Amino acid sequence: MEVESAKCECCGLREDCTREYIAAVKAGFGGRWLCGLCTEAVRDEVAAKKRGDLEGALRDHMSFCAKFGKKGPAFRVADGMRQMLRRRSSDISASAAAAAASSSAAAS
Repeated sequence: MEVESAKCECCGLREDCTREYIAAVKAGFGGRWLCGLCTEAVRDEVAAKKRGDLEGALRDHMSFCAKFGKKGPAFRVADGMRQMLRRRSSDISASAAAAAASSSAAAS
């Protein structure tokens, strides 16, 4: 499986995906690739309006994303995930250091 980077046509977020997944998403959105967050937002919009107008929902969501640029919801979520991973990484490092210190003290 070959992985490539795809840029969301709504918010500009990039995701690494397989070619098959990219093709499937594009097939569902008229040849446009959308990130997971925008895909869900558009689907929710279609379901909420109960009109089945995918193009209208997509157009509305693209307009919404354009208002925010790089400060949009997708980037906020991505930034939040990055912060969580950093905290988790530092927590794991601190736990490992504490365990090493206690085993060194016990060995002395």
